[in-house]
Amino acid sequence: MLSRGRRGLESGREENGREESGRRGAYARLRGAYVWFRAFRRTRPFWGGVWMVAGGWTVLKFSLSSVQLIVSTGFGGVAGYLVGGGMILCGLIPIAAPRQRYTFGLLGCVLAVVSLVVSNLGGFLLGMVLGVLGGSMLVGWGVRRPRASAGTGAVPEAVEA
Repeated sequence: MLSRGRRGLESGREENGREESGRRGAYARLRGAYVWFRAFRRTRPFWGGVWMVAGGWTVLKFSLSSVQLIVSTGFGGVAGYLVGGGMILCGLIPIAAPRQRYTFGLLGCVLAVVSLVVSNLGGFLLGMVLGVLGGSMLVGWGVRRPRASAGTGAVPEAVEA
C-alpha cells in the first residue's frame, strides 16, 4: 500500500511538472511574440498607420448605407467608400513598406481633408481628424539616431533603414 501511495505522489509530481513546463513554454512563446512585436513596431511608422486606419474606418463606417441608395446617388455615394478605403490603404502600406511613408502620409492627409466634403463631414469630423493626425505622424516619423558616445561632442548622422 505504501508503494502505491508513493507512485501516486510521483505521478502527480510528474504531471504537475509537465503543467509547469507547459505554462513556462506558453509564457516564453508569449514573451517572444511580445518582443518581436515591439521590435516590429519600433522600426516602422506604426502609430501613424494605426491612426490613419482608424480614421479611414470611421469615414467608411459613417458612409455605409444600402446598395440601392448608393446606386441612385451615383458618385456621391461611392466617394465615401473610395475615400475611406483609400485612407485605410494609406495607413497599411507604410507599415509594410516604411520607405513609402512620405507619399502615403501626404496622400492620406489629402484623402482625410477630402472626406470632409464627400462623406458626412469626414465621418462627423472624427474620421477626418484621425486621418490628418495619422498622416502627419506618418510623414514626421523618422528612424532613430544612434546615441553619441560620451567622449565625443559630435552628433552622429541619422541612419536610414
